[in-house]
Amino acid sequence: MADQTLRILVFGAHPDDCDIKAGGTAALYQQAGHTVKFVSVTNGESGHHRISGEELAGIRRAEAAAAGRALGIEYEVLNNRDGYLQPTIEARFEIIRLIRTFQPDLILTHRPNDYHPDHRYTSQLVCDAAYMVTVPPIVPDVPALRENPVIAYLSDHFTRPYPFSPTVVIDIEPVWNRVIDALDCHSSQFYDWLAYNHFYEDEVPQDPAERKVWLSGKMKDRIGPLADRYRDLVIEIYGPERGKEIQLIDAFEPCEYGSPLTSDNVKTLFPFLP
Repeated sequence: MADQTLRILVFGAHPDDCDIKAGGTAALYQQAGHTVKFVSVTNGESGHHRISGEELAGIRRAEAAAAGRALGIEYEVLNNRDGYLQPTIEARFEIIRLIRTFQPDLILTHRPNDYHPDHRYTSQLVCDAAYMVTVPPIVPDVPALRENPVIAYLSDHFTRPYPFSPTVVIDIEPVWNRVIDALDCHSSQFYDWLAYNHFYEDEVPQDPAERKVWLSGKMKDRIGPLADRYRDLVIEIYGPERGKEIQLIDAFEPCEYGSPLTSDNVKTLFPFLP
């Protein structure tokens, strides 16, 4: 694997979830020549205060496609309804087919404890697909994988039943502008819905260039605390001098259900680590 192109598959519940939690890491993979695919497991049809249904789903698909182009990656939006996701056999088989077709070395997704049911069920679907992707009689129309991919969780701030516990942190400051380019594509989410839902719609500038600067500041406020929360790990990985200075990171926790993420394979799967 050391000399091959890596294949990275990221499952988020909604259009923009992958970008927020792994956009910087995706940019680093892409610029190093590796293949990344983002998947939104739901269609985003419910995340707005004025628009919904097929109209909003179409907008969110177009925004996700634009974000994918900004990062130089594929971005697929599945047809499961936003806010209606259930961990059914049919949905599990769809995830199994997708994993087998893409043949990832590494899968990233939400943890199973999360405030949003779509996040929780996305995690459950991916975890339920783990191992089963290697079982030929399950979804026999797509060849089974010989090896179970490594799975790791995206970051969150929830503490029950246990807090997020990363073993990998990635400095994303060098590609921060690319992250913002991708997030800026999700206009209906960041400039409409989230601004309304979190009561700061009056803050959003009208000028597109000013809006992008505003979004960068907003996302730094949101993502910035992660580096301080895991400062000891940042210093352990990047060394004391650089580790004390890094302000923007993505962070990942190993999942027990895939192949293990170990000290032997971590720098192969995350080749931009020092």
